Amino acid sequence: MNRRVLLIEPDYKNKYPPMGLMKLATYYRRLEDDVRFFKGNLKEFAARLLCEEFFDEVGDTSLGKHFPKLIEHIKTGKYAPLDAIPDFRNSELERKIKVYRLRYKAEDFPKFDIVGITTLFTFYWSKTVDTINFAKNFCKHDGRMLVGGISSTILPDEIIKETGIDPHKGLLNAPGILDNDNKDIIDELPLDYSILDEIDYKYPANNAYFGYMTRGCVNKCEFCAVPRLEPDYRDYIALKQQIKETEERFGAQKDLLLMDNNVFASKFFDGIIDEIKECGFAKDATYMPPSEYSLAIDNLKANYNIRAYRKKMIGIYDRLSKKMSEEDAGDFYRKREKLNLLYAEVATKDNILAFDDIVRPLYDKAFRNMKRARYIDFNQGVDARLVTDAKMAKLSEINIRPLRIAFDHYSMNKVYIKAIKSAAKHGITDLSNYLLYNYQDKPEELYYRMRINIDLCEELGVTIYSFPMKYHPIDDPNYYRNRDYVGKNWNRKFIRAIQAVLNATKGKIGRGKAFFEEAFGKDIDEYNKILWMPEAFIIYRRKYDEELRTRLADRYQSHYDDESNLVNEWWDKFNALDEKQLQVAKDIIASNRFAYEDIEHCRDKFVREVLEYYRIKRD
Repeated sequence: MNRRVLLIEPDYKNKYPPMGLMKLATYYRRLEDDVRFFKGNLKEFAARLLCEEFFDEVGDTSLGKHFPKLIEHIKTGKYAPLDAIPDFRNSELERKIKVYRLRYKAEDFPKFDIVGITTLFTFYWSKTVDTINFAKNFCKHDGRMLVGGISSTILPDEIIKETGIDPHKGLLNAPGILDNDNKDIIDELPLDYSILDEIDYKYPANNAYFGYMTRGCVNKCEFCAVPRLEPDYRDYIALKQQIKETEERFGAQKDLLLMDNNVFASKFFDGIIDEIKECGFAKDATYMPPSEYSLAIDNLKANYNIRAYRKKMIGIYDRLSKKMSEEDAGDFYRKREKLNLLYAEVATKDNILAFDDIVRPLYDKAFRNMKRARYIDFNQGVDARLVTDAKMAKLSEINIRPLRIAFDHYSMNKVYIKAIKSAAKHGITDLSNYLLYNYQDKPEELYYRMRINIDLCEELGVTIYSFPMKYHPIDDPNYYRNRDYVGKNWNRKFIRAIQAVLNATKGKIGRGKAFFEEAFGKDIDEYNKILWMPEAFIIYRRKYDEELRTRLADRYQSHYDDESNLVNEWWDKFNALDEKQLQVAKDIIASNRFAYEDIEHCRDKFVREVLEYYRIKRD
């Protein structure tokens, strides 16, 4: 069809690449459309597109090394970048670049026939809406705007209200959804991994196959969005052919990340495990990484996403230069400059291939691949309620690491402990779980669940990494734009206390009794003390220097000697409050607001003295 297609992921941080857009890239590329992917600053992208058009117009390859300077002028209008280009000022070239600068100011950007934007969770709402509205500038007047993904499915009416775009809701799991005469089921297409090489952003989860072998979930948990995103449970989706096609085009990937929501519910579970083994992920699986250089050259020769592999090759050249001596790197730079291979936007396929004889032996010498272990991860976790010894024995036949088992509420403790012990019994010792909190649970129940994991690690000799996850109602009109929701048994101070500890532990709790007890307390009483503790004390505990003591003494007309412990001082004064005073203090502390105007209405001297500790900033 030869349409121009632009796929966009909003510029939020995201661990996993956008599988939906990767499938769309495969779909449109099979239709011989020109597909482009972008994630980042859209204003910068617009300037880049205009600069590319400028280069197409003037056809002067000698300007290639000045590409960043020309983008800077288009974006800012400053003349300093142009002054750095020999013989550019007051030339015909300057007159032409000014046209592109004026187009940038007028938001007259290069246009695409189709602009597709994915959406993630609603707490990225503002960034997502801004992206959709700005992206309209890239769509032809008679073009098509496609918006899909999680937010689009959860809150389609709000998307329409704020963008004017009627989004796609749900999955692309039937033929003809985007083009009436097309029989492809987009949700079952292999992913186009090449689009990830078009952008500068690097997803933390990379070098892996991403996929599903089931869809949906048999449970209808009230706190979960899956029943709305994937309402029908599908027992089995073939994986082997997708991996085969991926490997042929993009090379073998190290790991396998399956995003299934409840694989244990499938009546084809044993067959799913067997297929995973056939795909190369049996127990103790290893693989030999392919040459990224050879893959890029092969795809260039095949004319597959030339834009991505030009950028890939420029990145390889840059990394290769860093491994050379200063003299060799200089010689290498001059050879690249001669072939106009300094910037991907102006590099050509022919010049990259012409450079192959020089680069390939250098690359093979500098980068040697070694055999590596590979693992499978059911990333969304498995259902402890459906664990049996037979299923766990079958699961142990694949190289699973970690095994994630959900522990969403404390009432599941017996079922959860049984599942962990079954895993350990069958040799699965690397485990992980998600601990939902701030829903209908009580704060102490989070501690009990974390403590269970610490105790199981010691008892069974396993490693369990826990990831407490704060519940957020993503479709509540009061909260979908933010992350301010507080559960009925929680308060803002408790939530902030948990987050303060997790910031120090990078969001996870591993094995190690001593570390856990230092972070969350050796018992429930110490845990509750930490929940009420001033945030600065939570993070630094007893680590306060003489300068801070002096500042406190000056501010509060009190004496803080070198031997005093601020945490103990606070705690003693907190506990010295009578019942009425304590309730007043807790009501204020629970709000987690400690500016002077937030506490000035409190007339009780002793309560105010306690509250002053909360005004100590953690920095």
